[in-house]
Amino acid sequence: MDAAAALNNSAVALTEANKPFEAIPLFHEALVLEPENPLLWMNLGIAQQKTGEYTQAIDSFQRSIVIDGSMSESWHSMGLIYYELNEFELARECYLSALDIAGNDPKIWNNLGVVYYNSSNFEDARYCFEKAVSLVPQYLDALINLRDTCRELGDYRAAAEFERVISGLEYNVQE
Repeated sequence: MDAAAALNNSAVALTEANKPFEAIPLFHEALVLEPENPLLWMNLGIAQQKTGEYTQAIDSFQRSIVIDGSMSESWHSMGLIYYELNEFELARECYLSALDIAGNDPKIWNNLGVVYYNSSNFEDARYCFEKAVSLVPQYLDALINLRDTCRELGDYRAAAEFERVISGLEYNVQE
């Protein structure tokens, strides 16, 4: 294994262990060795995001996308940041860009639905949550969001059905 890959692996492990401040210098060291590695830039962005360094994280995600246009996770991560900053239109644009690359990712569909929901665009939210559930039928977050959206739309029969499915999933998790 080369040095940059070893540094990346160590830094990812630190980030996953909730030690992103310790991970960031390792990513920078790896980027000295491989400055055009999009995965290193994306992983650096994830660590920066965890520290609340949103501007730097967005810069890192954008750098990864410039190097490799297929980095859907970078688009998705930028969407999460913009959502946290209540920049819903920017979040929506990032999620749509991520879906252009990874259209079968239920998490992106769910997060796009949350943006629509928080913008009171319940029809589009419902479509997104339904898409997420069609990809992963037991996706609890998407089912809860879909139930709540159906309530907002006045479709109480569908909301009750989703409540039944959710209760069954929660029961199975507790056993």
